[in-house]
Amino acid sequence: MCRLLCVRAGRAIEVQTHLQRFAAIAHDSTEYQGHGWGCAWLQDNAWHTYRDIRPVWEDRLESFPATCLLLAHARSAFRDEGICVENNMPFFDGQRVFLFNGELRGVRIKERGRIGAEKIFNYIRRFDTGDRLAALRKALPIIEKRTRYVRAMNILMADARETYIATTFNEDSDYFQMWLTRAAGVDIVCSEPYPGEAGWHALANGTVTALSAVKV
Repeated sequence: MCRLLCVRAGRAIEVQTHLQRFAAIAHDSTEYQGHGWGCAWLQDNAWHTYRDIRPVWEDRLESFPATCLLLAHARSAFRDEGICVENNMPFFDGQRVFLFNGELRGVRIKERGRIGAEKIFNYIRRFDTGDRLAALRKALPIIEKRTRYVRAMNILMADARETYIATTFNEDSDYFQMWLTRAAGVDIVCSEPYPGEAGWHALANGTVTALSAVKV
């Protein structure tokens, strides 16, 4: 049960403040979010990724460059298992960046992957023939049907053109609710509103949607 962030802007912006606020959210979470973290960003039309086993609030966040698209993930490992940097998100396949937060019990799909989140990512990719939002809308109902119980399943997936969002939860809405703010040419999706900031609204349970590149 992790923390997720996506910042998409119409121009390159400094991201240190966003990462610091995300680190504060992870640090103060009701669930421990210190099993490592990672992020991905676009620079010169190419994806770059970073992952570290340290908690995000212990890392140096001032070193990341300005970008128009940033995704970050703070990990809370299920049952404190599989704590190694290779299991940290974002997962990246050369085209898409993928983040996951949630808990699925009794999943009956056959897919490769080190952990459940990676298996879900690879399963969604099966349905991707160019329309990634359609792939999400096809794959997720099948995953839910083949799962004994979905406590929550929140996904952020992005390419250079769009950010794809899916949020489902059946309990603990205070924790699993996803939030969005859109202002001044910057869209932000996060597991929680930034501390002390107004202007956020909750994404409806069951949302599957896309945010296109921001225009300024």
